[in-house]
Amino acid sequence: MEVILREHVDNLGNRGEVVKVADGYARNYLLPRKLALIVTEGNRKQIEREKGKFEAKELEEKKIAEALVERMANLEIEIARRVGETEALYGSVTSGDIAEALAKKGFDIDRRKLQLPEPIKKLGSFDVPLKLHREVITQVKVKVVAEGTAEKVKS
Repeated sequence: MEVILREHVDNLGNRGEVVKVADGYARNYLLPRKLALIVTEGNRKQIEREKGKFEAKELEEKKIAEALVERMANLEIEIARRVGETEALYGSVTSGDIAEALAKKGFDIDRRKLQLPEPIKKLGSFDVPLKLHREVITQVKVKVVAEGTAEKVKS
């Protein structure tokens, strides 16, 4: 089935492109979420009319993302976790934990924008990719430390 994309879809195409997809993918995913329209002459004309608005919206989103990257330039997040005697974490640090720490610093970031391949399960410093826009990706420095290390030093 051929469809016209109304939004950018990863691994498929950009807004306004005509792509060929499986019938089920179009019927069950793209069309109900209003990510695409079935190719007809009327829909082609509608997409052409909306193209200017889409480009302006895209440019605005990119500018906002770039401004956020500049604000986050020297940001380092520290997350404390309980550790065992072998320096192994009890549990792990997930993208949700990192998003929560970012929120405490004043950055309201959706956890799905953090490109953490798997949860962090050890102490140390990590660079976690943050995809704010499809063309704007930055790194967030996350430092996982042992909970109560300040109290251990005092004792």
